[in-house]
Amino acid sequence: MPVIDDRGLEGGADGLEVVRPVGRRRITHAIHDIDGTHSLIRDWPPAMSLSIHWAMTSGLGEGFDSPETVGELVERVGREPLEETDRFCVESAGLSALTQMEFGIRRAVELGNVPADPRLALSDEERRVNSEIVRRIWAGRERFEDLAQPPGLVEFIAGRAGRLFRLYEAVLNGACRDRNTAGARKNPARWRVPGSLEFMERLRELGCRNYFVTGAVLYAGGGMLEEVEAVGFEVGPGRIVEELLGSSWDRKQPKDEVMRELFAREGIDPAAALVVGDGRTEIAAGAAFGSVCLSRLPDDARRQRELHRELGTNYILRDYTGPLLDRLLTER
Repeated sequence: MPVIDDRGLEGGADGLEVVRPVGRRRITHAIHDIDGTHSLIRDWPPAMSLSIHWAMTSGLGEGFDSPETVGELVERVGREPLEETDRFCVESAGLSALTQMEFGIRRAVELGNVPADPRLALSDEERRVNSEIVRRIWAGRERFEDLAQPPGLVEFIAGRAGRLFRLYEAVLNGACRDRNTAGARKNPARWRVPGSLEFMERLRELGCRNYFVTGAVLYAGGGMLEEVEAVGFEVGPGRIVEELLGSSWDRKQPKDEVMRELFAREGIDPAAALVVGDGRTEIAAGAAFGSVCLSRLPDDARRQRELHRELGTNYILRDYTGPLLDRLLTER
């Protein structure tokens, strides 16, 4: 079995920062995010930012997600500064995509950019609750059962969130995803974080089981499964990745809940799990579970690095090629 051993690596160097040492700990399972952590296919923040901005400002009428709108938004991706939603995408990485869509819809409610609908005639207290949920989402929360909400607003959000999710995926596909996936089939290494495949192969060879957990929708014949295979990861029992766990079009599945279910189903001791990611959700969940957390963030991702330190990550690394990673991950 692999062992994490940071003794003698105080502070780190060569692209690896030791934030909270764990000493020596045996690892049996590794839970990995995909986008930005291992795959570079999805340049999702610009498409997400524009889609959420569109939700906030378009009025969310029946035609807000028309094919014509998708085409127009594809041409706009990355071409204009969107201060609020650009910043939200940086800080919401790792949240369920449906939660990110919900943020945009609730901001539209705050701004008054919603249809004239009796369900949306909110009292002052109901508006306060909606704004509190907006604040909580920005802070990384995804469940709000403790707050009383008007059924009409909940119904409106549920009806629009799935459609906005599909609009975002279509915009992402047109802006970069389809083109980059085709490029990955020809040259997989170009679209992987350097050293990623070798790192996961080493974990498997040492007896650790790898799992991918994503907030993206999983469906046969395309989407995230296609991307994972395009960049060179084989998925299935005994392969590099044992299983790929993800989201659906219309049911919010926060990563912490997916991870908890996986731990219970497979009998995994969270303290013997390694959580690898670039988003706040997987790192916050891993820290709460008592797992070892490894954040994969570029050197220039200053805000994300600051956030991950606050969330309780153990290590931050630039990519998987640094010599200190070989010393950190050893064999029993």
